[in-house]
Formats: sequence, structure tokens, C-alpha cells
Amino acid sequence: MLSFKFLRSVFIIFIISASLSSCFSRYIISAKQVRKHYATKKVKPTEHIIKNDTLALCVASVGADTLPMLLLIHGAPGSLWGYMNLMDDEDLQKRFHIVSVDRVGYGKSRLKIKKKRRYVTSIATQANALLPVLNLNKSKEKVTVLGRSYGAPIAAKLVSLRPEEVKELIMVSPVIDPEKEKFYWFSKWGRNSFIQLFLPGEFNTATAEKYSHSDELRKLLPVWHSLNVPTTVIQGGNDWIADPENIEFAKRHIKSKRAQYIFLHNAGHMITYTHLSMIKEMLLKGQMFQDKISSADLSATNAQLGN
Repeated sequence: MLSFKFLRSVFIIFIISASLSSCFSRYIISAKQVRKHYATKKVKPTEHIIKNDTLALCVASVGADTLPMLLLIHGAPGSLWGYMNLMDDEDLQKRFHIVSVDRVGYGKSRLKIKKKRRYVTSIATQANALLPVLNLNKSKEKVTVLGRSYGAPIAAKLVSLRPEEVKELIMVSPVIDPEKEKFYWFSKWGRNSFIQLFLPGEFNTATAEKYSHSDELRKLLPVWHSLNVPTTVIQGGNDWIADPENIEFAKRHIKSKRAQYIFLHNAGHMITYTHLSMIKEMLLKGQMFQDKISSADLSATNAQLGN
């Protein structure tokens, strides 16, 4: 007969696993949800895999490939479908070849690595894995790179590898300060190897990234100092995932004079959803503000843009 202690342990593990799944379910979009979303839409993104001997990278794109590329990089956990609202926008479709990519370890994207390294937590490795996506740019114009949350530092590293191919970098709700990494009650449970058996792979990848993120961000410090493409940092004051102080870190460490900082007092983490109109306007106009503006407080316009 199974002991009471064993049954209790199994029950606790089940509850924790269910709690972890529900905590992050909003950031993972299933294939079924994608099919339902596009069932009645006239324009649907084209999904394909970029492959070589070591890499399989899943991308979804919409808009003519002769238009300037807008490259979208998601956070952790997340997927390329987290940018559906941008890919679905008719005005952006006419202006950009919009390319959203699953980072290595998410969705269908994989990288052959040593067995001892189960997850790819290196920001440099993640960024290098995205380089083949830039080859999809068939226009004569430079690429606009947008990274959100954990995708922001990866976007910055990618830009540093090919600055001559990039028009501008936009970092939304960035997690870039190595001293401001947030941990939660469930973080340690997410590292339990047995509990991980009951969790989606994307959650386990995200957990591995979280526990190495501070060290990886310290390695990234030279990138901020040398970043010289036009850069916009957008941060919400009510962000419970990315500490609002991340924008202050950006101001201290990004030395480029071609950088601007937008702080939205009442915004949370998902600014690409809640402030879509602002993001869209920035993209369509190239740069919303002139280089001489180093910061902008848009709290007065939050009511119009949505919180």
C-alpha cells in the first residue's frame, strides 16, 4: 500500500506543477489557438524552418520580403506568436516584412549542443543563432529589431554583431540590469527535475535562463557601451516582471547619443499589447522623437493609448 507521505508528496508536486503552468500560460500560445485565431483572417503569416547542420529556427513572416524587415524577438517564456497583434496590423503589413522568430529552446527552434548543456542560456549563443534570420531581408534597407523582456538583451547582442545591417533597436520592458533580476515563490520549484517532467519545455527553458540571466547580463556590459545604432527603451512603471529600474540602468550604460527613453507610469509588462498604438506609430514614423531627446514621460497620454 502506498504510504501517506508518498501520496502527499505526489499531491503537492501536482499542485505546484499546475500552479507553475497557470502562472505562465498567458505567455504560451498553442497551435490550436493559432489556428483558431487565423481561421477567418484574410492574411495569415507564412511559417517555415531555417535549417543547417546544427540549427533549426522557426520563423513566421507576413508582408512582402522586398519591404524593410521588422524582426521581433520574444521573451521567456514566449513564442513567435506572442507578436500576432503586430503581425496582424494592416498598416504594418504594408510597410514592413514582419518576421517573428522562436528563439532556441522555444517552439520548434532547436540548436545541437553538448549533452551536459540541456538548455541554451547564453545570450551570445541565442543571438548568434538568430543571425540567419537577417538573411531573409531582401530589401535595400536596414532592419528594425524589436526585443521584448528577456528578448531585449538578446536583440541588443544581435545588433552588436551586425550593426551595419540595423536601422534601429527597440527594447520593450527590457530585463537588462543584472542586479534587478526578480525571483518568485515558484522559481525554485521550477528547477526541481521531477516537477519539470510535468511542465512544458518552454517553461523549463525559461527557468534555466532565469537562473543564469544575471551572469549573462554582466557579460553583456561592453555591448551597452559600444551600442551606436538608434535605440529606444520603453519601460512601464507597474511592471511586475521587469523592474522599472531597468530603464535607469539603460540610461547609465548606453553611451550612445542616439538613444531615447520612454517611461509609461501606469503600464505593466505587456506594452506591445496595451500600447500597440504607440508602438505602431513609432515603427511607421521611423523614430518618434528626434535624437536630441534623451527621455520622454508619456504618462499624460496613457489614458488615450490604454494602460
